[in-house]
Amino acid sequence: MKTLIIVDDEPAVLNGLRNYVNWTEQGIELIGTADDGDTGLELIKELKPDIVLTDVQMPAMDGIRMAAEVREVLPFAKIVFISGHNDADYLRSALQIHAVDYLLKPIRRKELVSVLSKVTESLDAEDRERSRVKEMQVKLAQSLPLLRERFLLSVINDSIHSAHIREKLEFLDLPLLSASDYMVVVIMIDDVPQVLDSRSEQDKQLLSYTVLNIIQELIDKQMRGVTFEKQPGEYVGILLTPQLEDGATEEAEEVQSPEQELLLLAESIRGNLRQWLKLSVTIGVGEGVNSLSELPSSYKQARGAADQKWYLGKNRILTMDKLESGDYLQYRYEAEWGERVLSALRSGDWERTLNELEQIFARLEQNRRHGSRYAQNVSLHLILQSGQVMLELNGMTEEWEQKEMEAWKQVMRQETMRDLLHYTAEYLQEVCEYSLLKRSGKSSEVIERVRLLIGQRYAENLSASDIAEGVYLSPTYVRLLFKQETGETLFEYLTKVRIEQAKHMLRNPQNKLYEVCYAVGYTDPSHFSKLFKKITGSTPSAFRELHK
Repeated sequence: MKTLIIVDDEPAVLNGLRNYVNWTEQGIELIGTADDGDTGLELIKELKPDIVLTDVQMPAMDGIRMAAEVREVLPFAKIVFISGHNDADYLRSALQIHAVDYLLKPIRRKELVSVLSKVTESLDAEDRERSRVKEMQVKLAQSLPLLRERFLLSVINDSIHSAHIREKLEFLDLPLLSASDYMVVVIMIDDVPQVLDSRSEQDKQLLSYTVLNIIQELIDKQMRGVTFEKQPGEYVGILLTPQLEDGATEEAEEVQSPEQELLLLAESIRGNLRQWLKLSVTIGVGEGVNSLSELPSSYKQARGAADQKWYLGKNRILTMDKLESGDYLQYRYEAEWGERVLSALRSGDWERTLNELEQIFARLEQNRRHGSRYAQNVSLHLILQSGQVMLELNGMTEEWEQKEMEAWKQVMRQETMRDLLHYTAEYLQEVCEYSLLKRSGKSSEVIERVRLLIGQRYAENLSASDIAEGVYLSPTYVRLLFKQETGETLFEYLTKVRIEQAKHMLRNPQNKLYEVCYAVGYTDPSHFSKLFKKITGSTPSAFRELHK
């Protein structure tokens, strides 16, 4: 409901408006009246009405002057004038102070209702607009972090425009104006797929928020600048070199250089992320630049330095001056390299296979101009070639095909040359072991050892890894070999052994059903009963009844 104050020096008009108009029906509450401009102004200042209905001509302070002062203290109040004189000068004065309308005496009820209806509609519309603006301001405040991030991304991506840059920086509350130089630091989480893949989306966001907070707190403590997340696992800090005050040159010589301060900051970031979040990070540092428009150059240097972990290793602070200069050797992958690896794999000679593999990677490490993708392609080629050996030995099962497909994914996720070498070597070692056993005719010995181990340990919660460890081979290789040699999987054989032992125990009525379940390696009697029926055609209880 809107509020109203009436100001008029004629008692008859004032009483008539006060007593003979049903203001509630109009959605208006009459909260006060006054009989002159001075009193009316004080009452209006005190009660702050939405609408002021005032006479134009009054003694002491007239309605025009009062309305002008009201407009200063209540800019959103609506003023409607009452005039007993059809005087053009008064009406012009009313319009100059933005009166919304006027009424001529004698006031007609229908006209009064019409005018006030328009006034209340106008007030409602303005209230809605103010609410909308307020809501938009809240949303704008909430979106400021995203707007800052987008702007900072444009800064390092060479898409910043100089027009209105100062106003934009002030609006985004970014402290990037008072600096003589800028530097960029790139913080990259090591092994980011392993770090992020196992987390829920909420945990990923929480980790990102925490990492950003730690980095920003250290920047605020040791230097000045801002940090943001460029992409999952990569954080960028834009750091400011402080301007020297006049006369501070000699003292500044004793202060650490910006580069030294930056390296100390990078060390703090690396140490704190390791201490509080157990994260290993590689940090690349760019060279100083003199303007925002040059920041893309510093970012590219910092990112290029960080990318050198492919050759130099993880958990390091890398600067441009640490990178080797000069011409790198231009080794290209030769077909004969792969042929030598293939020959070693076919003969089952792991020592020779590893030696050939290490020689290939040693050459690739000198071939830095081609970057990580070239080495990854070489690794994929070697894995594909090893598939020829598996085909020749009839070992290309569905399981091995899945392993090969997974290898292609894992190769692209390796973050350093050493990681890639290690992963490729592990993969080829399984091929080599399989080749050796198949060609030596010792595969039957392995099968017997597996059967013996299962016969001795069937009561345990055996996994493929446990069985493989017991025969000193890899899980993938043991599963592959056992399936190829026997026609059944490891767990099909394990289940068969357990059920046979259960049958033997069930023939003894002193053995309770749940005791038999636990004795043959199962922890859930219901699951054991279903499995027993699936294999034998009868439940454990029915089997016991038949074999009393």
